[in-house]
Amino acid sequence: MIDDFVGAEPSPLALKTAQIGRCGELLVQFLLLKLGVESAPMTTDSGVDLVAFLPESGQSITIQVKSNLQPKRNGKRGKLELVWALPKSCPAQFIALTDLSREKVWFFSKNEFAGVAQQETKQGLLRFYMHLEKRQRKTDRPADEHEFEGFLLENRPLPLLASQVTLSASETGSL
Repeated sequence: MIDDFVGAEPSPLALKTAQIGRCGELLVQFLLLKLGVESAPMTTDSGVDLVAFLPESGQSITIQVKSNLQPKRNGKRGKLELVWALPKSCPAQFIALTDLSREKVWFFSKNEFAGVAQQETKQGLLRFYMHLEKRQRKTDRPADEHEFEGFLLENRPLPLLASQVTLSASETGSL
């Protein structure tokens, strides 16, 4: 699978960071719509990229989208990986991580993302790494792509996730 992987070589596209981000938002919107979930982009950069409406519950959820055009090598000859960073103070309820080269989206609640992020910087960024090739494990924390298949958007029960976020927000007074 990795041998056929588009991301192993530099992309012929020269997209700007904002364009990559917008492509990620559109991919998330497309996949949500395929699941029957309407969504709309926010016009301000406030840490929330999309608001989605869940028809079963009549509830709205907020989503921050983080995008990679394609995986990159860790160092010059390292293994292929995807890396995302998110401010710990992000106000969104859900985090969508995209790999545009393979049109994949992983979907986490904010708390789930904080739990799987492998690193927290002094500046308050949560860093999440996903390795696409087999590697020797250095920690007990999951980091290989296959360990996150349950978080692919198409595998997530969105109404159940939304009810958990609503419950935790009402119990704690905030998210």
